[in-house]
Amino acid sequence: MNEMKKAVVSVLGNDQRGIIARVTKILYEHDVNILDISQTIVSGLFSMIMVVDISSEHCNFDSVSQELTSLGERLGLQIRIQRNEIFDAMHHI
Repeated sequence: MNEMKKAVVSVLGNDQRGIIARVTKILYEHDVNILDISQTIVSGLFSMIMVVDISSEHCNFDSVSQELTSLGERLGLQIRIQRNEIFDAMHHI
């Protein structure tokens, strides 16, 4: 069995219908499994953080990243996916 590879998906912007459905649809289509999720709406500002499993041989990280970025541009949101090791390095003190 392969070692689990994790990534962090972040979404930020004005709240609107369908954000979660559209983001998770892209993840599903690339065989990405959601391990943990947190979302909040404060004064109309939507934020969501997900920890996902990108270990599947059917998951092409670059394709997932491009599709999420494209979706964010269409919806006026910031959507990013970062490999967990990069996320950890950026936030390690």
